[in-house]
Amino acid sequence: MAKLYHVPLSPFCRKVRLSLAEKKIECELVEERYWEKDTDFLRRNPAAKVPVLKIDGKTMAESAAICEWIEEKHPEPPLMPRSAEARYEVRRLVGWFDDKFHNEVTSKLLYERVNKKVMKAGFPDSGNVKAGAKAIKYHLDYMAWLLDHRRWLAGDSMTLADFAAAAHLSSLDYISDVDWNRSEIVKDWYAKIKSRPAFRSILADQVSGFPPPPHYADLDF
Repeated sequence: MAKLYHVPLSPFCRKVRLSLAEKKIECELVEERYWEKDTDFLRRNPAAKVPVLKIDGKTMAESAAICEWIEEKHPEPPLMPRSAEARYEVRRLVGWFDDKFHNEVTSKLLYERVNKKVMKAGFPDSGNVKAGAKAIKYHLDYMAWLLDHRRWLAGDSMTLADFAAAAHLSSLDYISDVDWNRSEIVKDWYAKIKSRPAFRSILADQVSGFPPPPHYADLDF
């Protein structure tokens, strides 16, 4: 069985978990306190980052590379379209959420509110929290624009781009940092992706000291 070293609210870990679950690949989850830089973990990934996936005798790091490996080894059901142009758009949006959205929103809200406390790294920076709360509005509006022109974020089919976005938003939703009333079309998209079987283990996550809000696992929120 595959083994994934992860942190429950890490959007990068959640993206890999969603990909594995969508492909129906059984995986043992091992929670890893990567910031403690355990020597055994550093052997698995000297960069001291999660996720790390052990599968088929291989140990792999970096969520984007892992997800593309999963896609190439297990192409059904597909999370990448066939044409080069459509694949480009998926990769562009995965990069958008894992880079721009992460730096402007996730790192400013989730990391300040949760990670700092868990890591005993001090108190949230109020300036960062305010910046993240402002930036997420722009990103939700951009998602609404995309979904106003497409069935899913990257086109007519659900792809890895949707999982990347849902991984970040579900982590933020755990701490009630997403205003779902800002866009009905984004809320409907999230409800649709949240109802997939692949999402079940994500919605069961619990972080000590941070209980999820009542609506978190509600499919009709």
